[in-house]
Amino acid sequence: MFVLRKTINNYKKGKAMKIAVTSTGKDLTSDVDPRFGRAAYFIIVDPATLEFEVVENTQNLNLPQGAGIQAGKTILNSKAEVLITGNCGPKAFKVLNEAKIKIITAAKGRVIDVVQQYKNGNLNTSQGANVEGHWV
Repeated sequence: MFVLRKTINNYKKGKAMKIAVTSTGKDLTSDVDPRFGRAAYFIIVDPATLEFEVVENTQNLNLPQGAGIQAGKTILNSKAEVLITGNCGPKAFKVLNEAKIKIITAAKGRVIDVVQQYKNGNLNTSQGANVEGHWV
């Protein structure tokens, strides 16, 4: 797994919160990827400083099944407390929910914009998967 780290602002106070956002590209101006399990990238952002790292999701892109569960494990390993994505299926939702990660679905636009929307309290936590699983 390839991880790219970039810093926009080096100032940090205390424990940093992390938000994971599915992304079509490798920076904060990239669009949110509507897919979770088969998202191209996960951008892990500290919303206070906008410091971020990029986690490639290539290992899950071509899995015949289980991509959402494996992507969920990637998010768990990133230590993110919140996931912002377009869609999340039932199995991935269960993995993330059991790990106490807040899940926000139906996100659209640029990564930086959805992070700001979250900071402003304009995004709601999902109560369940918003798409059916592929193998139901």
